[in-house]
Amino acid sequence: SFGATAHKIATDLRLLANLKEIEEPFEKDQIGSSAMAYKRNPMRCERVCSLSRHLMVLAQDALMTNSVQWFERTLDDSANRRISLPEAFLTSDIVLSLLQNIFEGLVVYPQVIRHHISQELPFMATENIIMAVTKKGGDRQECHEMIRVLSHQAAKVVKEEGKENDLIERIKKTEYFKYPSTFIGRAPQQVDKFIKEHVNTALEPYSEILKQDKYVTLS
Repeated sequence: SFGATAHKIATDLRLLANLKEIEEPFEKDQIGSSAMAYKRNPMRCERVCSLSRHLMVLAQDALMTNSVQWFERTLDDSANRRISLPEAFLTSDIVLSLLQNIFEGLVVYPQVIRHHISQELPFMATENIIMAVTKKGGDRQECHEMIRVLSHQAAKVVKEEGKENDLIERIKKTEYFKYPSTFIGRAPQQVDKFIKEHVNTALEPYSEILKQDKYVTLS
């Protein structure tokens, strides 16, 4: 269990290092790669992953040994036990030491993280936009389709042209999202129905009087 946890931590740090968001400690004269001088390979995290896999596999020794014990314990577990138990503790110890060294010297680059977030935030915000449109009476399916098309257009610009994510600007320029009247739902139909079924009926007794008033027109 500890091996799996340590492996996951080190793997996440390696992925973040690839994005240049976080780096493990790097000594002044450390060689990141013998072939490519510019590289800063996360060697400590790589070592944690390697040793953690070994630690996880050691647990199988105990399970397999236990599975082949006959009616009562036999001595074929002894050699395995002498190797696997000490190795498990020694491996756990060095993995913990490596993790401590990594955490104590971890380097974080907030500006890079902020840039990556700014690239994804417009896409993440679309759910809130759809909810806001729906609250104002807009059709969710219609809004979803508009967002889908605009999102794919923005993503294409980012991936094929290497430009910034312009999804929010695209949304602002789209007529559907410009005017509140777009989001009034069935209000016009409801008003027409109310006038026809209730208002006109109530005014019917006064139709002759109303006809004489050029400013009043029954629909």
